[in-house]
Amino acid sequence: MNRRDFALTVGAALATDPGVAQQVPGISAGLAAAARAEGSLVSVGMPDSWANWGQTWADLKRLYGLQHSDTNMGSAEEIERMAREGRAGTVDIGDVGYEYAAVARGRGASLPLKPAPWAQIPGWAKDEDGYWALAYTGTLAFMVDKRRVARPPRDWRALFDGSLTVLVGAVGTSAQANAAVLAAAVALGGGETQLQPALGQFARLARAGRLRSHNPTFQRIKDGEDVDVYLMWDFLALTMRERLGRAAAADFEVLIPADGSITSGYTPIINPHAPHPNAARLAREYIFSDAGQLNLARGRARPIRIEQLALSDEVRRGLLDTAQYRSTRAVKPAVWAWEAKQLPPVWRREVLGVLPGG
Repeated sequence: MNRRDFALTVGAALATDPGVAQQVPGISAGLAAAARAEGSLVSVGMPDSWANWGQTWADLKRLYGLQHSDTNMGSAEEIERMAREGRAGTVDIGDVGYEYAAVARGRGASLPLKPAPWAQIPGWAKDEDGYWALAYTGTLAFMVDKRRVARPPRDWRALFDGSLTVLVGAVGTSAQANAAVLAAAVALGGGETQLQPALGQFARLARAGRLRSHNPTFQRIKDGEDVDVYLMWDFLALTMRERLGRAAAADFEVLIPADGSITSGYTPIINPHAPHPNAARLAREYIFSDAGQLNLARGRARPIRIEQLALSDEVRRGLLDTAQYRSTRAVKPAVWAWEAKQLPPVWRREVLGVLPGG
Protein backbone atom coordinates (compact mmCIF):
# COMPACT_ATOMS: atom_id res chain seq x y z
CA MET A 1 0.00 0.00 0.00
CA ASN A 2 1.47 3.37 -1.00
CA ARG A 3 1.15 6.53 1.07
CA ARG A 4 -1.82 7.84 -0.91
CA ASP A 5 -3.71 4.56 -0.45
CA PHE A 6 -2.80 4.60 3.24
CA ALA A 7 -4.23 8.11 3.64
CA LEU A 8 -7.41 7.16 1.80
CA THR A 9 -7.87 4.08 3.96
CA VAL A 10 -7.52 6.07 7.15
CA GLY A 11 -9.76 8.81 5.78
CA ALA A 12 -12.46 6.29 5.01
CA ALA A 13 -12.09 4.78 8.44
CA LEU A 14 -12.66 8.14 10.08
CA ALA A 15 -16.04 8.32 8.40
CA THR A 16 -17.17 4.90 9.60
CA ASP A 17 -18.75 3.75 12.81
CA PRO A 18 -18.60 7.00 14.81
CA GLY A 19 -20.31 5.18 17.65
CA VAL A 20 -17.13 3.30 18.58
CA ALA A 21 -15.94 4.71 21.89
CA GLN A 22 -12.65 6.56 21.89
CA GLN A 23 -10.53 4.65 24.39
CA VAL A 24 -7.42 6.84 24.55
CA PRO A 25 -6.99 10.60 24.04
CA GLY A 26 -5.57 11.21 20.56
CA ILE A 27 -7.03 8.02 19.09
CA SER A 28 -10.20 8.76 17.16
CA ALA A 29 -13.22 6.50 17.12
CA GLY A 30 -12.80 6.10 13.36
CA LEU A 31 -9.20 4.95 13.59
CA ALA A 32 -10.11 2.59 16.41
CA ALA A 33 -12.88 1.08 14.31
CA ALA A 34 -10.63 0.69 11.26
CA ALA A 35 -7.91 -0.98 13.31
CA ARG A 36 -10.43 -3.28 14.96
CA ALA A 37 -11.67 -4.31 11.50
CA GLU A 38 -8.11 -5.28 10.50
CA GLY A 39 -7.84 -7.26 13.72
CA SER A 40 -4.09 -7.92 13.70
CA LEU A 41 -0.78 -6.22 14.33
CA VAL A 42 2.59 -7.65 13.24
CA SER A 43 5.75 -6.23 14.77
CA VAL A 44 9.48 -6.90 14.56
CA GLY A 45 12.02 -6.24 17.30
CA MET A 46 9.32 -5.63 19.92
CA PRO A 47 9.16 -8.79 22.07
CA ASP A 48 7.03 -8.85 25.21
CA SER A 49 9.98 -8.68 27.61
CA TRP A 50 11.68 -5.69 25.99
CA ALA A 51 10.66 -2.39 27.67
CA ASN A 52 7.36 -4.02 28.71
CA TRP A 53 5.97 -4.20 25.17
CA GLY A 54 3.92 -7.17 26.34
CA GLN A 55 1.65 -4.90 28.37
CA THR A 56 1.08 -2.61 25.39
CA TRP A 57 0.12 -5.58 23.20
CA ALA A 58 -2.24 -6.79 25.94
CA ASP A 59 -3.81 -3.32 26.11
CA LEU A 60 -4.31 -3.17 22.35
CA LYS A 61 -5.99 -6.57 22.40
CA ARG A 62 -8.25 -5.62 25.32
CA LEU A 63 -9.19 -2.18 23.99
CA TYR A 64 -9.24 -2.78 20.23
CA GLY A 65 -9.27 -6.55 19.70
CA LEU A 66 -5.87 -6.61 17.99
CA GLN A 67 -4.12 -9.98 17.83
CA HIS A 68 -0.36 -9.43 17.98
CA SER A 69 2.69 -11.34 16.82
CA ASP A 70 6.37 -10.41 16.89
CA THR A 71 9.62 -11.63 15.40
CA ASN A 72 12.58 -10.56 17.48
CA MET A 73 15.48 -9.10 15.50
CA GLY A 74 17.98 -6.27 15.55
CA SER A 75 17.43 -2.77 14.19
CA ALA A 76 19.37 -3.26 10.96
CA GLU A 77 17.51 -6.52 10.28
CA GLU A 78 14.14 -4.81 10.79
CA ILE A 79 14.92 -2.12 8.24
CA GLU A 80 16.37 -4.61 5.79
CA ARG A 81 13.26 -6.78 5.96
CA MET A 82 10.87 -3.88 5.38
CA ALA A 83 12.96 -2.51 2.51
CA ARG A 84 13.38 -5.95 0.91
CA GLU A 85 9.69 -6.85 1.06
CA GLY A 86 8.57 -3.51 -0.36
CA ARG A 87 4.93 -3.51 -1.47
CA ALA A 88 4.59 -7.14 -0.39
CA GLY A 89 5.18 -6.09 3.21
CA THR A 90 4.37 -8.52 6.02
CA VAL A 91 5.36 -6.21 8.91
CA ASP A 92 3.33 -3.35 10.37
CA ILE A 93 5.63 -1.74 12.91
CA GLY A 94 9.16 -2.04 14.28
CA ASP A 95 11.36 -0.52 16.96
CA VAL A 96 14.84 0.66 15.95
CA GLY A 97 17.74 2.33 17.71
CA TYR A 98 18.33 6.07 17.52
CA GLU A 99 21.15 5.82 15.01
CA TYR A 100 18.98 3.72 12.70
CA ALA A 101 16.12 6.23 12.55
CA ALA A 102 17.56 8.24 9.66
CA VAL A 103 18.54 4.98 7.92
CA ALA A 104 14.94 3.79 8.08
CA ARG A 105 13.70 7.01 6.53
CA GLY A 106 16.38 6.94 3.83
CA ARG A 107 15.51 3.37 2.85
CA GLY A 108 11.78 4.02 2.72
CA ALA A 109 11.10 1.87 5.79
CA SER A 110 9.18 4.47 7.79
CA LEU A 111 5.95 6.39 7.28
CA PRO A 112 5.53 9.96 8.56
CA LEU A 113 3.07 10.24 11.43
CA LYS A 114 3.08 12.80 14.21
CA PRO A 115 1.30 11.30 17.24
CA ALA A 116 -1.12 13.44 19.22
CA PRO A 117 1.37 14.61 21.89
CA TRP A 118 3.94 15.61 19.25
CA ALA A 119 4.61 19.00 20.85
CA GLN A 120 5.65 17.28 24.11
CA ILE A 121 8.42 15.28 22.42
CA PRO A 122 11.76 17.15 22.67
CA GLY A 123 13.08 18.48 19.38
CA TRP A 124 16.30 16.47 19.61
CA ALA A 125 14.28 13.25 19.85
CA LYS A 126 12.18 13.51 16.69
CA ASP A 127 12.29 13.99 12.94
CA GLU A 128 10.74 17.30 11.95
CA ASP A 129 8.60 15.58 9.30
CA GLY A 130 7.35 12.84 11.62
CA TYR A 131 9.18 9.86 10.12
CA TRP A 132 10.49 8.91 13.56
CA ALA A 133 10.43 9.95 17.22
CA LEU A 134 12.05 8.32 20.21
CA ALA A 135 9.49 6.69 22.50
CA TYR A 136 11.99 5.95 25.28
CA THR A 137 15.66 6.10 26.17
CA GLY A 138 18.15 3.72 27.76
CA THR A 139 21.71 3.83 29.10
CA LEU A 140 24.31 1.12 28.53
CA ALA A 141 24.89 -0.83 31.78
CA PHE A 142 26.71 -3.86 33.20
CA MET A 143 24.60 -6.81 34.37
CA VAL A 144 26.91 -8.90 36.57
CA ASP A 145 26.28 -12.53 37.47
CA LYS A 146 27.36 -12.55 41.12
CA ARG A 147 27.22 -16.35 41.22
CA ARG A 148 30.33 -16.22 39.05
CA VAL A 149 31.86 -12.88 40.08
CA ALA A 150 32.89 -12.14 43.67
CA ARG A 151 33.80 -8.49 43.05
CA PRO A 152 31.69 -6.88 40.28
CA PRO A 153 33.65 -4.45 38.06
CA ARG A 154 32.56 -0.83 38.62
CA ASP A 155 34.04 0.62 35.44
CA TRP A 156 35.24 -0.33 31.98
CA ARG A 157 38.90 -0.47 32.94
CA ALA A 158 38.20 -3.03 35.64
CA LEU A 159 36.10 -5.02 33.19
CA PHE A 160 38.78 -5.18 30.53
CA ASP A 161 41.76 -5.68 32.87
CA GLY A 162 40.23 -8.57 34.82
CA SER A 163 39.63 -12.16 33.79
CA LEU A 164 35.87 -11.98 33.28
CA THR A 165 33.94 -13.24 30.27
CA VAL A 166 31.90 -10.48 28.65
CA LEU A 167 28.83 -10.67 26.42
CA VAL A 168 28.70 -7.70 24.03
CA GLY A 169 26.03 -8.96 21.60
CA ALA A 170 25.78 -8.89 17.82
CA VAL A 171 27.72 -5.76 16.95
CA GLY A 172 26.67 -4.43 13.55
CA THR A 173 23.02 -5.52 13.70
CA SER A 174 22.00 -4.68 17.27
CA ALA A 175 21.71 -1.06 18.43
CA GLN A 176 22.37 -2.27 21.98
CA ALA A 177 25.60 -4.02 21.00
CA ASN A 178 26.74 -1.03 18.95
CA ALA A 179 26.05 1.18 21.96
CA ALA A 180 28.28 -1.04 24.11
CA VAL A 181 31.21 -0.36 21.78
CA LEU A 182 30.52 3.37 21.80
CA ALA A 183 30.07 3.50 25.59
CA ALA A 184 33.41 1.78 26.10
CA ALA A 185 35.08 4.16 23.64
CA VAL A 186 33.68 7.20 25.48
CA ALA A 187 34.90 5.89 28.83
CA LEU A 188 38.37 5.25 27.41
CA GLY A 189 38.74 8.73 25.94
CA GLY A 190 37.26 8.16 22.47
CA GLY A 191 33.86 8.83 20.98
CA GLU A 192 31.63 8.33 17.95
CA THR A 193 34.47 8.90 15.48
CA GLN A 194 37.17 7.43 17.74
CA LEU A 195 36.23 3.82 18.48
CA GLN A 196 39.76 2.45 18.43
CA PRO A 197 40.23 2.49 22.22
CA ALA A 198 37.20 0.22 22.59
CA LEU A 199 37.97 -1.95 19.59
CA GLY A 200 41.45 -2.62 20.94
CA GLN A 201 40.08 -3.69 24.32
CA PHE A 202 37.38 -5.93 22.86
CA ALA A 203 40.05 -7.50 20.64
CA ARG A 204 42.01 -8.29 23.83
CA LEU A 205 38.94 -10.05 25.20
CA ALA A 206 38.54 -11.97 21.96
CA ARG A 207 42.16 -13.14 21.90
CA ALA A 208 41.82 -14.32 25.50
CA GLY A 209 38.60 -16.22 24.72
CA ARG A 210 36.66 -13.90 27.03
CA LEU A 211 34.29 -12.35 24.47
CA ARG A 212 30.76 -13.56 23.66
CA SER A 213 29.08 -12.04 20.61
CA HIS A 214 25.53 -13.40 20.67
CA ASN A 215 22.64 -11.28 21.90
CA PRO A 216 21.47 -11.84 25.50
CA THR A 217 18.24 -13.75 26.08
CA PHE A 218 16.26 -14.31 29.24
CA GLN A 219 16.42 -18.09 28.94
CA ARG A 220 20.20 -18.14 28.63
CA ILE A 221 20.57 -15.86 31.64
CA LYS A 222 18.12 -17.95 33.64
CA ASP A 223 19.79 -21.24 32.74
CA GLY A 224 23.25 -19.85 33.40
CA GLU A 225 25.79 -19.58 30.62
CA ASP A 226 29.51 -18.96 30.31
CA VAL A 227 29.15 -15.20 30.86
CA ASP A 228 30.22 -13.08 33.83
CA VAL A 229 29.10 -9.65 32.65
CA TYR A 230 26.38 -8.76 30.15
CA LEU A 231 26.53 -5.38 28.37
CA MET A 232 22.92 -4.29 28.12
CA TRP A 233 20.56 -1.35 28.22
CA ASP A 234 19.72 -0.52 31.82
CA PHE A 235 15.98 -1.09 31.29
CA LEU A 236 16.47 -4.50 29.69
CA ALA A 237 18.87 -5.67 32.39
CA LEU A 238 16.53 -4.49 35.15
CA THR A 239 13.55 -6.18 33.49
CA MET A 240 15.36 -9.47 32.98
CA ARG A 241 16.56 -9.45 36.58
CA GLU A 242 13.04 -8.82 37.80
CA ARG A 243 11.65 -11.67 35.71
CA LEU A 244 14.01 -14.10 37.44
CA GLY A 245 12.05 -13.75 40.69
CA ARG A 246 13.20 -12.30 43.97
CA ALA A 247 15.56 -15.10 45.01
CA ALA A 248 17.32 -15.45 41.65
CA ALA A 249 17.36 -11.68 41.02
CA ALA A 250 19.64 -11.27 44.03
CA ASP A 251 22.31 -13.12 42.03
CA PHE A 252 22.58 -10.26 39.52
CA GLU A 253 23.69 -6.67 39.94
CA VAL A 254 22.90 -3.94 37.41
CA LEU A 255 25.14 -0.87 37.41
CA ILE A 256 26.20 2.01 35.20
CA PRO A 257 30.01 1.99 34.70
CA ALA A 258 31.45 4.85 36.73
CA ASP A 259 33.98 5.95 34.11
CA GLY A 260 31.36 6.63 31.46
CA SER A 261 28.47 5.37 29.37
CA ILE A 262 26.06 6.63 26.75
CA THR A 263 22.33 7.20 26.64
CA SER A 264 20.40 6.53 23.46
CA GLY A 265 16.85 5.58 22.58
CA TYR A 266 14.47 3.71 20.30
CA THR A 267 11.83 4.83 17.86
CA PRO A 268 8.79 2.89 16.62
CA ILE A 269 8.60 3.01 12.82
CA ILE A 270 5.55 2.28 10.69
CA ASN A 271 6.12 0.26 7.55
CA PRO A 272 4.83 2.28 4.53
CA HIS A 273 3.60 -1.05 3.16
CA ALA A 274 2.05 -2.32 6.38
CA PRO A 275 -0.53 -5.10 5.83
CA HIS A 276 -2.56 -3.60 8.72
CA PRO A 277 -1.94 0.14 8.27
CA ASN A 278 -4.63 1.37 10.65
CA ALA A 279 -3.53 -1.01 13.41
CA ALA A 280 0.04 0.22 12.91
CA ARG A 281 -1.02 3.86 13.14
CA LEU A 282 -3.13 3.18 16.22
CA ALA A 283 -0.26 1.31 17.89
CA ARG A 284 2.11 4.21 17.40
CA GLU A 285 -0.43 6.66 18.78
CA TYR A 286 -0.93 4.42 21.81
CA ILE A 287 2.80 4.10 22.45
CA PHE A 288 3.10 7.89 22.80
CA SER A 289 -0.08 8.27 24.88
CA ASP A 290 0.10 8.50 28.67
CA ALA A 291 -0.92 4.85 28.97
CA GLY A 292 1.70 3.65 26.50
CA GLN A 293 4.44 5.78 28.03
CA LEU A 294 3.62 4.48 31.50
CA ASN A 295 3.89 0.92 30.17
CA LEU A 296 7.43 1.71 29.03
CA ALA A 297 8.27 3.16 32.45
CA ARG A 298 7.02 -0.03 34.09
CA GLY A 299 9.46 -1.83 31.81
CA ARG A 300 12.26 0.22 33.40
CA ALA A 301 12.75 2.33 30.26
CA ARG A 302 12.71 6.12 30.51
CA PRO A 303 9.71 7.34 28.48
CA ILE A 304 10.37 10.33 26.27
CA ARG A 305 7.41 12.20 27.79
CA ILE A 306 8.48 11.48 31.37
CA GLU A 307 8.07 15.15 32.35
CA GLN A 308 4.33 14.91 31.61
CA LEU A 309 3.80 11.64 33.50
CA ALA A 310 2.97 10.88 37.11
CA LEU A 311 5.16 7.89 38.01
CA SER A 312 4.22 5.84 41.05
CA ASP A 313 6.70 5.29 43.87
CA GLU A 314 6.82 1.63 42.90
CA VAL A 315 7.91 2.46 39.35
CA ARG A 316 10.52 4.91 40.57
CA ARG A 317 11.95 2.34 42.99
CA GLY A 318 12.47 -0.04 40.08
CA LEU A 319 14.93 2.35 38.43
CA LEU A 320 18.61 2.82 39.22
CA ASP A 321 19.76 5.63 41.49
CA THR A 322 20.15 8.78 39.41
CA ALA A 323 23.62 9.27 40.92
CA GLN A 324 24.86 6.37 38.80
CA TYR A 325 24.24 8.40 35.64
CA ARG A 326 26.63 11.26 36.47
CA SER A 327 29.26 10.17 33.94
CA THR A 328 26.89 9.39 31.08
CA ARG A 329 26.17 11.47 28.01
CA ALA A 330 23.74 11.34 25.14
CA VAL A 331 24.79 9.77 21.87
CA LYS A 332 25.38 12.15 18.95
CA PRO A 333 22.85 10.59 16.57
CA ALA A 334 23.79 12.32 13.31
CA VAL A 335 27.45 11.36 13.74
CA TRP A 336 26.76 7.92 15.18
CA ALA A 337 24.33 7.01 12.40
CA TRP A 338 27.17 7.22 9.89
CA GLU A 339 29.81 5.64 12.10
CA ALA A 340 27.52 2.74 13.10
CA LYS A 341 27.09 1.91 9.40
CA GLN A 342 30.86 1.60 9.07
CA LEU A 343 31.25 -0.49 12.22
CA PRO A 344 30.33 -4.05 11.03
CA PRO A 345 33.32 -4.71 8.73
CA VAL A 346 35.72 -3.08 11.20
CA TRP A 347 34.35 -5.22 14.04
CA ARG A 348 34.62 -8.39 11.97
CA ARG A 349 38.18 -7.61 10.97
CA GLU A 350 39.64 -6.19 14.18
CA VAL A 351 37.70 -8.07 16.85
CA LEU A 352 35.99 -11.21 15.57
CA GLY A 353 38.94 -11.84 13.30
CA VAL A 354 41.21 -12.45 16.29
CA LEU A 355 38.88 -14.92 18.01
CA PRO A 356 40.44 -18.38 18.46
CA GLY A 357 39.67 -20.13 15.19
CA GLY A 358 38.43 -16.83 13.70
